[in-house]
Amino acid sequence: MKVDWPQYKELLRPHRAAMIEASLAVMGVAVLNLAILWLFRYFFDHVLVRHDMTALWRIIWAALALFALHSLLSVRQYVLLARVGQRLVTGFRLRVVEHLTHLSLDFFVKRRTGELLSRVASDVGTIQNLVTTVPVNLAKQAVTLVGAMGLLLYMNWRLCLMILAIVPLVVLVARLFGRRLKALSTETQDHMAESTTITEELISGIKLVKSFLMERHEVDRLAANLDRTDAVALRRARLMGVFVPVITLVTLVGALGVLWFGGVQVIGGAMTPGDLVAFLLYGGILMGPFSTMARVFTQVKEAQGAMQRVMEILNERPTVVDPPHAAPLAPVRGRVDVHGITFSYEPGRPVVKDVALTAEPGQVVALVGPSGGGKSTLVHLLHRFYDPDSGWIALDGRDLKTIKLADLYAQMALVPQETILFGGTVGENIRFGRHGASAESVTAAADAAHAHGFIQALPKGYDTVVGEKGVRLSGGQRQRIAIARAILKDPRILILDEATSALDNESEVLVQDALDRLMRGRTTFVVAHRLSTVQRADQILVLDRGQIVERGTHDELLSNRGLYHRLSVAASAGAGLIP
Repeated sequence: MKVDWPQYKELLRPHRAAMIEASLAVMGVAVLNLAILWLFRYFFDHVLVRHDMTALWRIIWAALALFALHSLLSVRQYVLLARVGQRLVTGFRLRVVEHLTHLSLDFFVKRRTGELLSRVASDVGTIQNLVTTVPVNLAKQAVTLVGAMGLLLYMNWRLCLMILAIVPLVVLVARLFGRRLKALSTETQDHMAESTTITEELISGIKLVKSFLMERHEVDRLAANLDRTDAVALRRARLMGVFVPVITLVTLVGALGVLWFGGVQVIGGAMTPGDLVAFLLYGGILMGPFSTMARVFTQVKEAQGAMQRVMEILNERPTVVDPPHAAPLAPVRGRVDVHGITFSYEPGRPVVKDVALTAEPGQVVALVGPSGGGKSTLVHLLHRFYDPDSGWIALDGRDLKTIKLADLYAQMALVPQETILFGGTVGENIRFGRHGASAESVTAAADAAHAHGFIQALPKGYDTVVGEKGVRLSGGQRQRIAIARAILKDPRILILDEATSALDNESEVLVQDALDRLMRGRTTFVVAHRLSTVQRADQILVLDRGQIVERGTHDELLSNRGLYHRLSVAASAGAGLIP
């Protein structure tokens, strides 16, 4: 895979000036390193050999000046790189997360949360380190390479050629080890993502884990994956353990060859001792760029795996998209027409088959049927979380595919079966219905949902932090906050996906009154298991295996003595729940 950094190039653009300044600073450091080493040549020939005291003081003052400038440039490039790196990784993570928010629901159904978190956190960090540090370091090494090479050729071109002879060996070793290092690094990242996923599932499902006494099982599952991660990491460490000594050996052989040939030159009078010392120092510093290139080659191979995993997300495109040049949505009355829609999550296995219905403005349409009959999938299609494979859905006669998603969702409110609350305050969770709503509007919505009383009893009222996913509240309390959120949004189309299923009888009485007022004048689709909710619907659709097998009012369907009749009889004999 070729490394491609289109997203990073865009994010780097605002920081080009800082990156150029950092590169110039580090190149200045490289020039100063070369100048400092030249002082050693001068020191050997003029101080140690000729005993020149004036030359000694010149060297001391020159060294102090060079080191002071060296320190200033080093600090500057370090600060610049740290600032750019932090801003870059923050910007790229936000870019990935923002892209995730634009993807359709089917993407998240196929992915696990922990895996996505690993890509956003760990993989982006790996790429950021490479992109910010490598270009600047390469600039430094380029100056070092050119400068040292020029000085070596100036002093003794034969010795210089001896050093250059080992360069192909260094490149060959790097290429041989690089391919395997990339594969092992990618495998390590995959195992780390799996560990993150297991940990996230353990924490989010801790109540279920404890209830089923599965603590040991889940910890063992994580331990087994960490063992696999350790095994791959050890294989990579062993490979690096061979790679570094091989590079060192090649370098040492070159250094010994230079030392032998240079010693012969000094004994024969062709070189001064200072020339040989300077040559050895420059030869050593010349190996720095080649070693850095080998290390960068390894880093690039490691980062390729991370980049590939992140680009898999950034290359994803939503399957549900806005239509081009869509006209604004006119004020909505709330008529919904469904024309023969069929939908499947997997090819050849339709979940909804040839469904057709009409909901007049203000009507309440109940969807009932056995579990797995396609009820929740149908409301997801009505909300345009998915597009049907065939057929179409219209709002006030306009195909949903011709309406911008933002315009459509502004007219809809969803109260799902599994109430989702975020880790902010109660008031912030209710304001999800209308961002920036006044405190009075929030209180009115909560009061209409019969939530105001228990909210006031919380330690900080509406400013109480609910905890992750609302764990500090009961199921009924979380559901009433979700209903208050929908009330605050004031939608024309209301979708209740078994919204009262989590409520006890006392909470249901409180909430049902709020729902009745909320549904009045709004087109409402209700997926319900409670017989009391179904009985008041204007029309009831009975779904079985993805098809509407019965439709009508409660009394009409009872008189048909079909599937709905059997479900109602079972509900009457039980707890009022349609099985």
